[in-house]
Amino acid sequence: MKNNFLKTTVKLLFCLIFILGFSFCSSSNDTGNDETKSGDKTPPEDFETLNYKTFSQTRVGFGAGLSQTKISTFTLNEDNTNVKSVKMFINLDCPSVGCNIWDVYANISVKDKKTKKWFELGRYITPYGVDTSQLTRGIEIDVTDFKSLLEGQVELRAFIETWGDDGWNLSVEFDFEEGIPDYPYYAVSEVIAYNALSLAGVPYGSSTAGFDLTKTIAIPSNAFSTHLRTVISGWGHATPADSDGRGCAEWCFRTHQILINNDPKFTHELKPIGCGSNKINPQRGNWAPDRAGWCPGMAVPPRVDKFDKSNSNVTFDFEYDFEDWVSDGGTQSSQTGAYYAISTYVVVKSKTPIEAPVVND
Repeated sequence: MKNNFLKTTVKLLFCLIFILGFSFCSSSNDTGNDETKSGDKTPPEDFETLNYKTFSQTRVGFGAGLSQTKISTFTLNEDNTNVKSVKMFINLDCPSVGCNIWDVYANISVKDKKTKKWFELGRYITPYGVDTSQLTRGIEIDVTDFKSLLEGQVELRAFIETWGDDGWNLSVEFDFEEGIPDYPYYAVSEVIAYNALSLAGVPYGSSTAGFDLTKTIAIPSNAFSTHLRTVISGWGHATPADSDGRGCAEWCFRTHQILINNDPKFTHELKPIGCGSNKINPQRGNWAPDRAGWCPGMAVPPRVDKFDKSNSNVTFDFEYDFEDWVSDGGTQSSQTGAYYAISTYVVVKSKTPIEAPVVND
């Protein structure tokens, strides 16, 4: 009897230990899975692309009571820390009187709530006399660098340098793609901005008095990534022309540099980007020949220059250095002078909330 009782007791203890051990292991595995899931801010299946429409068939023109500039306030996504990309889409429709016939300078800007400055989200050139309906979504520009400014209520400015009362009907929308971003927190500061219109840029080949192209930039201590974003486009047909007959600054191919602490760090080649393969074709003007870094009916490409280190808590000197060239004062057209409309911004990213870099003259 005693032996049977002991055997039964041992068996019960063994079973109890086994059951407890199995429960512990199962519980540990479940916890591990839960921890893995909770590490993601949002389960992947919940990620979505949020669309926000802003300007809608907004009439832009010159004369007849029309304006080249439109400013409005819109409500966008409230929190962009889990947004991995922001795309802007620009559509141009022809008014009842027809589209403006010229390829002209145009951009969309957002007002920085702290500095009250207008930051150029994207620049594009209008097509000659036709709309953008051949494009699936319109002219597309990645504006993720400015996602810290595109939260909640924002003030946007649309500008098209059209000189007729025909002009355009403008629509702009944004796609905020949710996901796991490279870093949740971004901040951006203006470095240089001579981009009010095509001929308000830096004079090329002549005196640049009054144009400050050198700055000192201080990067916050919690920066994990630092890069520069530049948009530049040339205008004018100044001489002497290049050996192939191209006048500056619209047609002449040039190579400019960004100096960091007086050393060449980044290079910008203003060369053909494929005007002849433009998806908006044909146009009603001289759309196919290659310009220096831009094309009618396309976005002016942002030039992104990433530093090979975070630059955390580093202060450095910046200078935009144009390739040497001297104008003789002549022109191939009625327009005198050569100009580079340019904007440069410094963008920092972090794992924690971050302040914008400090830029001084």
